[in-house]
Amino acid sequence: MTLRKSIIFFAVLCLITVHCSAQKDTVIIKAPADNKSAIAEKDKKQKKQKINIFSIDTSKPYNPKIAIVRSAIIPGWGQATNKKYWKIPIVYGALGTTAYIFFRNIKQFKDANAAYKNSIDGNPANDSLIPEPYYSVRTSPDRIKSFRNSVRQNVDYSVLFFIAFWGLNVVDATVDAHLKTFDVSDELTLQVKPGYSPLANTNGISLVLDIHSKNQKKAK
Repeated sequence: MTLRKSIIFFAVLCLITVHCSAQKDTVIIKAPADNKSAIAEKDKKQKKQKINIFSIDTSKPYNPKIAIVRSAIIPGWGQATNKKYWKIPIVYGALGTTAYIFFRNIKQFKDANAAYKNSIDGNPANDSLIPEPYYSVRTSPDRIKSFRNSVRQNVDYSVLFFIAFWGLNVVDATVDAHLKTFDVSDELTLQVKPGYSPLANTNGISLVLDIHSKNQKKAK
């Protein structure tokens, strides 16, 4: 993959990420046979509904997709939505480091490529244009060429790592957003309750662990 293709590939993937994350959120509900008319009307309204990524209606149940879309558009935005502020420096630290390596490798590639061309042009007057550390090996242009190719490969790797870290940012926001809907309060405890076993026709005790989402709890 050439340097120009790497930059184009990087830009296109970023645009695709933003475009895909801005798509409409539609919900399809299968209507039961005994209540088709009411569910059909609700389904029609939900199909027209869009995710509002710029504000959250606190009167409605938390929607994890808001954090997912936000993190796909701007890294760290989803973590802020989930109130995981301590993760934002980690996200930008990973992306910032990768971006720095990307631009540093581009500069090294340009310098090495220019030094290689000046070393093989057969004009000794151009040797003064070759900077260090390439000047000391100007009589061995193959070494400069080998280094240039290695740096070009590092450019490709830095692009892939940047995209991978961006994707991990979205995955992290997704996991936190879905876990946010589950009840982690003090009521989530292991309880001892009396129980009856119809199979054995005996009374006894049972251990009950109540695991449910906050939305399900409110519905009850």
